[in-house]
Amino acid sequence: MKLVVDENITFAEEAFSQFGDVLLISGRQITNDILHHADALIVRSITNVDENLLQNTNIKFVGTATIGTDHIDTIYLNENNMVFADAMGCNADSVAEYVFTALLKIAADNKLTLKNKSIGIIGVGNVGRRVLKYAEALGLKVYKNDPPKQRAGEGNNYVSLEEALQADIITLHVPLNKTGIDKTFHLLDEKKLNEIRNNTIIINSSRGAVIDNKALLNIVDKKCFKVILDVWEGEPSVNTDLLQKVIIGSAHISGYSLEGKVNGTKMIYDALCRFTNQPNDWEPKLPSVENNIIDVSSAKIFEEKLHFIFKHIYNIETDDSEMREMIEMDNDSRAAHFDNLRKEYHLRREFNNYTILTDKNDKELIGVLQNFRFNLKFRK
Repeated sequence: MKLVVDENITFAEEAFSQFGDVLLISGRQITNDILHHADALIVRSITNVDENLLQNTNIKFVGTATIGTDHIDTIYLNENNMVFADAMGCNADSVAEYVFTALLKIAADNKLTLKNKSIGIIGVGNVGRRVLKYAEALGLKVYKNDPPKQRAGEGNNYVSLEEALQADIITLHVPLNKTGIDKTFHLLDEKKLNEIRNNTIIINSSRGAVIDNKALLNIVDKKCFKVILDVWEGEPSVNTDLLQKVIIGSAHISGYSLEGKVNGTKMIYDALCRFTNQPNDWEPKLPSVENNIIDVSSAKIFEEKLHFIFKHIYNIETDDSEMREMIEMDNDSRAAHFDNLRKEYHLRREFNNYTILTDKNDKELIGVLQNFRFNLKFRK
């Protein structure tokens, strides 16, 4: 069996070499010619997998080690008897932790109290459900919007998009659907952005084109939005005028914890084992986390305590400052810089690897930390 695999997939050679010959290559360099003698293709989100890529090849299995599938023409795959597997939910914890790391930075910087603030969660799938859990733990009033789940009777207490957009904080967790009843392309267009209240915090960690980036650029100052963008319309090309207006900008890395990446690899590995009837023998071994005990005794108000903890684990300001380096570059260099930030992304571990040293009487903090999957240790 011959496999073509995106070189940025974590543990790619270790995981997939048991199936045959593995060619590791940049996702943007995968072409039809390269696939002519391949049997399986495993990608990430930057490779458009469609008829142009796959026609006249021997590909029988396509996997994407990502939660999104808008880059995959699943209809074409189905019509041509190609088995498809995705990694839905693999990095949901990582994305949710990114959202609240960004949110707590804004809260700490602006002396904001999150309790009793409202949050509109647009899309309550794998990521949205985690965001919902964390938001409720922090005492936020939640407005959840998800028309497909509402129609299917999955859960209750949904609100309209218009109502969710009136929240103090809006966070987007939807797939990119370009057509249909649940179209999300430019879900937040000029009209919708104008309906959002002034000073709202807007977070997009789903897909860039869910927000009309040009419309957002034109309105962000007038409405005094506080914007966090991890995803951008037209990636890897980024509107640097918009980048200069956001509070936090990053290179589509919200799901890039080591656990999130490895989960994606493992899910596609498992699917390929099923497809080939091979034994499921590979179990990834992650390195232990050093300096994983965090003492919060010096922190002040509640939000500052959480920000202190989150920043100790993941300094989101580093991702923001590295992203902004592209502002002084030409267009070609910007795109290469965006891709390189993803390829060379620093090691980031999830919250459940860390133990928080705190006072056993700090009940509010303890309850929140448990919901965020931290381990706890109490001072004597």
